[in-house]
Amino acid sequence: MNTKKRVVIGLSGGVDSSVAASLLLDQGYEVIGMFMKNWHDETVTISNECPWMEDSTDAMLVAEKLGIPFQAIDLSEEYKERIVDYMFAEYEAGRTPNPDILCNREIKFDIFLKAAQKLKADFVATGHYCQKDSIEMDGKEIHRLIAGADNNKDQSYFLCQLDQAQLAKALFPIGHLQKSEVRAIAKEKDLITADKKDSQGLCFIGKVKLPDFLQQQLKPKKGEIKVVSDELPIYQNQNIPEGLPETWSEETLDAICLPIHYNPDQGKKIGEHNGAHYFTVGQRKGLNVGGTGKPLFVIHTDTKDNIIYTGLGEDHPGLMRKGLFVKTEDIHWVREDLKLEVGQSAKYLSRIRYRQPLSAATLIMKEKGLYVIFDQHQKGIASGQFVAWYKDEETIGSGTIF
Repeated sequence: MNTKKRVVIGLSGGVDSSVAASLLLDQGYEVIGMFMKNWHDETVTISNECPWMEDSTDAMLVAEKLGIPFQAIDLSEEYKERIVDYMFAEYEAGRTPNPDILCNREIKFDIFLKAAQKLKADFVATGHYCQKDSIEMDGKEIHRLIAGADNNKDQSYFLCQLDQAQLAKALFPIGHLQKSEVRAIAKEKDLITADKKDSQGLCFIGKVKLPDFLQQQLKPKKGEIKVVSDELPIYQNQNIPEGLPETWSEETLDAICLPIHYNPDQGKKIGEHNGAHYFTVGQRKGLNVGGTGKPLFVIHTDTKDNIIYTGLGEDHPGLMRKGLFVKTEDIHWVREDLKLEVGQSAKYLSRIRYRQPLSAATLIMKEKGLYVIFDQHQKGIASGQFVAWYKDEETIGSGTIF
C-alpha cells in the first residue's frame, strides 16, 4: 500500500517553485505539478509580452525533468473577479490595494487549494520564502507562519492573510534556504529555470506600468495637483500627547490614526495630472512638477473632486504619520489564540509594506476597530494597503488600512 503523502505544487515556471518541487521529491512526497493560468484577457493586457505562455512551457519542462505529473488550471475567471475587479474598484475609490496578498488568500490558498484537494492532495506547496511550524496548546495544534531564512527575500508579509485551516495544508519547501542556495540547487539538478530572472510587478499584465493598465477601465481625467503647507491646523494631530497610547482617549486615537482629509480650498495649485485614481500616497515619481526645491510627495488623493494633494519633502507632516486604523471587519488573526479583545492592547513589531524594516507599535483594540500606534512616525501610510504585525519572526495578524 502506498502511504506517501500527496502534494500539489504550484509550478509558476520560475526557479523557486521548480526547486521546491525537487525538494519535495527528495523528502519522499508524491508530487503533482500544477500551473495556474490567472490571466488571458487581451482587452486589459495592452502588451504582447505577457509571459504566461513561456512560464507554462517552463513549468511543464521542469515537471518533465523531475518526472512528475503536470497539468494547467485556468483560474482567470476567478482571478478577474476576486483580484482585478477589486483592484479597479479600490483605485477608483482612491485606495491602494495589494494584489499579491489577495492572490495568496483568494487564489493560491483557496481556489487552487480546492482544486488540489479534488486530486486527493494532502498538502499544497509554493515557492514562497517563508517557513511554517506547529506547536500544541491545550491539546490543539497551532500553525505558525515564520519569516523566510533569507532576509532579503522573506515573503511572510504576502501571506499575512492566511488562516489556520489554510496553513494546515501549506508547505513552503524553500523557506529555510537563501536565494543563492536555491539557484545552486537548480543548477545542480539541471533545471531549465536555474538562471531565469525573477518576475517583477503584476504577474498577469506583462511589462506594463500600473497607470497604463488602470487606464483600461479608469479613464484619464485632468485635475489639479496642489501643494499643501506643513503648517495647516489640520496637522494638530501630529502633537502627540504625553503618556502611553493605551491611556489616550478615543478622540485622540482618531485624530492620530484616521486618514487626514483635505478640501478643495486648501493648498496651492502647482500642476495638473491625468487622474487622481492613478496615484497613491507616498508616491514621488510621475507628478512631472519641477522647480519645487524639495521633492514633492503625494499626501492624499481625492478621487471625488479629482485633486492630488502633495507635500514638500519627506518629513512633511501629511506624509509622516504616527498611527493607522483597521476596521473591525478588516482585522485578521493568523494566531486566533492571540486575538485582542475590546479594551486590550499589546506591543508588536509591524510593517505596512513588503521589505520595510519592522517597526515597534502598540495595538489597541476598541469597539469599532484596531488602532496601531507606531513608536516612530511612518512614511506614506496608504488606505487599502495591509499592515501586518509580528512577534519576533512570527506573523501574528494583519489588517486592511482604513
